[in-house]
Amino acid sequence: MGKQKFYDTAPKQERAILVGVALPGEKAEQTKEYLDELAFLVNTAGGVVEKTFTQRMQKPDRATFVGTGKLEEIQTYVKAEEIDLVVFDDELSPSQLRNIEKELKVKILDRSNLILDIFAGRAQTAQAKTQVELAQLQYLLPRLTRMWTHLERQKGGIGMRGPGESQIESDRRMILEKITLLKERLKLIDRQNETQRKNRGQLIRVALVGYTNVGKSTIMNMLSKSEVFAENKLFATLDTTVRKVVIENLPFLLSDTVGFIRKLPHHLVECFKSTLDEVREADILVHVVDISHPNFEDQIHTVNETLKDLGARDKETIMVFNKIDAYVAPQQEDLVDVDEQREPLTLADFQKTWMAHNNAPAIFISATQKENLEEFRNLLYDKVKEIHTTRYPYDKLLY
Repeated sequence: MGKQKFYDTAPKQERAILVGVALPGEKAEQTKEYLDELAFLVNTAGGVVEKTFTQRMQKPDRATFVGTGKLEEIQTYVKAEEIDLVVFDDELSPSQLRNIEKELKVKILDRSNLILDIFAGRAQTAQAKTQVELAQLQYLLPRLTRMWTHLERQKGGIGMRGPGESQIESDRRMILEKITLLKERLKLIDRQNETQRKNRGQLIRVALVGYTNVGKSTIMNMLSKSEVFAENKLFATLDTTVRKVVIENLPFLLSDTVGFIRKLPHHLVECFKSTLDEVREADILVHVVDISHPNFEDQIHTVNETLKDLGARDKETIMVFNKIDAYVAPQQEDLVDVDEQREPLTLADFQKTWMAHNNAPAIFISATQKENLEEFRNLLYDKVKEIHTTRYPYDKLLY
């Protein structure tokens, strides 16, 4: 009897390279941080990054995004290293996508397409799946001609022109019909969600917001003592989870929302606005910040800009600086009235930083290490109680 053969059925990790353009006024460390985030996105999608290419330009090239010399350099590397995938850090126009694909002859993705792919893999509920499918079709529509480039390879144009065009037209019509259908389905889901929200009665609503991967789901689990999916990956949570939480004798609703990210594709923001209704209708926002991230200030700015787009910027907000156990102070230079020290910062030290001074009320915690959680719960309780007693002065709940 011959030896039994075993085959590896695990999906092969796609090997990727990243391409970014540094525009005037953009610092080198900023460009690096954008591409590090793109690498994290590729890892989340299941790929592995082999190399990064950057080019400083006044503006991206209209035809090929990067200059012809840089494209040749990328092409040489792709061929030599047998790369499967090239990911660009900005959205590519349909013509740029076509031109780059023609040169490199491998799969090309831009940041928007990559984020859509991750969302598609993470969507669990009917609402999230519908939202992602709608965003993908809206992204695909202007890029339809790419699907039919195989017609160009055939010699002689006679007899080929008609079928190609009519096929694209029928595809376009099918996609437009599907988009209309999905929009109708989303309207129906929205109406159902609205009814659900009305049925939740007179409880105060608190929404966790923040950049992606800052620890919102961990905080949700800790406060509500429920198991919400939490993982060190981007967009671990796509669907809004709402839990009833009781601190002392006061019940309120806590919702965990999708994480924000810079350069989030426009289609996605539009499609996910209904998911973010929880943010718009919340009484209190808990803005969670990963203080251990080197560029957490940029992340705060991105979240604030997204909240402004949603019309939720002026809501009562508690700033929660999470992951203090992993924080490394930049030479302690942001400390006020503290002698130079190299020791890890204490909670008292954190209270003397610009973070506490500029963001009242602010609290510093470590959700995984269970540090300073009691103070956080007390602060949240005080804020919820304040709104509850103002809105429902005759409620016997608190007396």
